[in-house]
Amino acid sequence: MTPAQTGLSAWHEVVAARDPELLDDLLAPDVEFHSPVLFRPVLGAELTKLYLSGAVQVLAATRFTYVREVVGEYDAVLEFEADVDDRIVNGVDIIRFDEQGRIIDFKVMIRPLSALLLVRDRMAALLSDVA
Repeated sequence: MTPAQTGLSAWHEVVAARDPELLDDLLAPDVEFHSPVLFRPVLGAELTKLYLSGAVQVLAATRFTYVREVVGEYDAVLEFEADVDDRIVNGVDIIRFDEQGRIIDFKVMIRPLSALLLVRDRMAALLSDVA
């Protein structure tokens, strides 16, 4: 298996189980997370875990499905669809893995704008409860 295949298998377990503790072994210590609404990347495993846990909670609350995957040796692009309230959210996760299959870079893009704003508001409320 390639590093991307190894990491993707673990990532799909995280999403299916909705268990943020599974991220502990999957995230490299110096991982970068690129939010669709933040100007600068989030750095480090602890903050990335917080954001990814929140995203899984918000996006996978009802229906969340990966509809397409393009996988290379170290990289994967995953297109997803989710239902959040009355909005269909369409997005892409762009993930880069290290030699051990740990995530070293995770970028999320979401469309349409109304869905992005809804997800932003849900994430802000969720993260303000944690902070």
